[in-house]
Amino acid sequence: MTKKYKVVQRFKEVKHDGHIYEVGEQYPVEGKRATRARITELSTAENKYKQIFITETSDEDDSN
Repeated sequence: MTKKYKVVQRFKEVKHDGHIYEVGEQYPVEGKRATRARITELSTAENKYKQIFITETSDEDDSN
């Protein structure tokens, strides 16, 4: 089962051809992949902006 992530802070993903992720969207966008290191970088404040951009979601969150 693949983990799913939801955007909680708008950002531009330079690793996905500059795709802009809006709050509430799924990460990564369909057709793109993210490395474990990139997921960690975006889901913690351990990045250049010191902000959390994505959080892991459960299957129940997808039904909303």
